[in-house]
Amino acid sequence: MLPVIPLSHPATSGRPESVYRLPGFAAFLFARLATVFAMQIQAIVVAWQVYDITRDPMSLAYAGLAQFLPMLLLLAPAGDLIDRYNRKAILSASWALSAICSALLAWLSYSDAHPVGGIYAVLVLFGCARAFMAPSLQSLLPQIVPRERLAQSLATNSMIMKIGTIGGPVAGGALYAFGGPVAYLVCLVCFLGGIVLLRRVQLLHAQQMAQAGAGNKPLGIWQRFNEGIRFIWSHPIVLGAISLDLFAVLLGGVVALLPIYAQDILHVGPTGLGLLRSAMAVGEILTGLYLSTRPFNRRVGRTLFCAIFLFGGANLVFAFSTAFWLSFVALVVAGAGDMVNVYVRGALVQYSTPDYLRGRVNAVNMLFISSSNELGEFRAGSTAAAFGAVPAAAMGACFTLLIAGGMMWRVKELRNVDRFEDAAHAR
Repeated sequence: MLPVIPLSHPATSGRPESVYRLPGFAAFLFARLATVFAMQIQAIVVAWQVYDITRDPMSLAYAGLAQFLPMLLLLAPAGDLIDRYNRKAILSASWALSAICSALLAWLSYSDAHPVGGIYAVLVLFGCARAFMAPSLQSLLPQIVPRERLAQSLATNSMIMKIGTIGGPVAGGALYAFGGPVAYLVCLVCFLGGIVLLRRVQLLHAQQMAQAGAGNKPLGIWQRFNEGIRFIWSHPIVLGAISLDLFAVLLGGVVALLPIYAQDILHVGPTGLGLLRSAMAVGEILTGLYLSTRPFNRRVGRTLFCAIFLFGGANLVFAFSTAFWLSFVALVVAGAGDMVNVYVRGALVQYSTPDYLRGRVNAVNMLFISSSNELGEFRAGSTAAAFGAVPAAAMGACFTLLIAGGMMWRVKELRNVDRFEDAAHAR
């Protein structure tokens, strides 16, 4: 077993300390809030600009693909480096590269030359930054909170993060009225602010990855990365949880279709698009607020499947809605289901994974998440181009419900898991 290196010691008392008072946790939350705010503003402005220039649903698909491909190519080195080197430094570097991307988008937007190709190129660079950003974020959180507070911290982290998911799209739609350069410069400031706040984050513990191999020969990068893949493959609960999320969002996500719904079906402008984009986050943050104060730890497997069914059903309602208020409510409900999914899946993965493997396991996990998001955008955009936005959203929701039902029947280890701690011992 790898040695645990204590970096500091949390205070102990007769009553549990507020999770917000854990050393470094508040700074971590605000740093992530600033950067999520930036990413959401940037996403809404890029989507509106690209579709406004091209009026082609495939352009939205290409925007998602431009971010996904570099993340796929950098998956192995990202997970390996996060396990071998300072995770805070890697996260700071990824945010710095993201700030550069915001500056480039501001310049392209200021040039006012309909630079769709340039936007795609910057999104590729941004995808490179995200390849390191998400796994390092997920690997860092368990190092700054005690293990017994991990599930509650995950819920609190997800809930606070959704504030940026709500405020970002609304702010992005409002900022776009002042021009793309203004919106992108706000993103730049937020990324830089996240870097400053991250310096205040303290680590409670860490584990160093052993350089093991045959004899004295160290393991190569692919051998080290395969160790993470073998860990996931040998744990049906972890594999089932991240696979369920992959197919649910990949097939049922409607975020990429929101610009089409806003302009052509619901007939609302950029502000309405921002509200639609933030609707899921409203459901997520309300659910996350509840979970951060009253976390549950019983029948977590069955609850996960119920959350996916709720997500798929709400998206099916959204697909056929022609009223803005109904579309908004449906997305709020879908967000509530997604938040429970994030809470359960995140806790199962974190409780199951030893610290020295977190970078590689979370890199694979983020590949699944990114596949569901970016490839989901490509799936939605390409299907909308072929069949129309409404059939694309409806088919995706139906497939989500079918996949969830099939996995609930087949993956009994995930369906029957009762407590999060059980995942650490299940094989």
